[in-house]
Amino acid sequence: MKILSMDVMSTGVIAYYVLVASRDGLFTPIVSGIETKAYSDPVPQAVILTAIVIGFSIQALMLVGVMKLARDNPTLESNEIEKNNTP
Repeated sequence: MKILSMDVMSTGVIAYYVLVASRDGLFTPIVSGIETKAYSDPVPQAVILTAIVIGFSIQALMLVGVMKLARDNPTLESNEIEKNNTP
């Protein structure tokens, strides 16, 4: 449940960033001799794609850790797992 809630939080942050960073421009920023129009900014798109990829990789790493913990500790109580794995 903790991993799922972290994924929901990550998705919420990405959605909020898209909401804040959205602009009214419809055209891609290509330099040409045509008159200047309202262009969309490609930087937020690159940042969001990077955030999605990093979030996916972190989630996969956490799931591998949970699978390893589940193999060693056959219980659903996180307090007991923490107690068994504390040095």
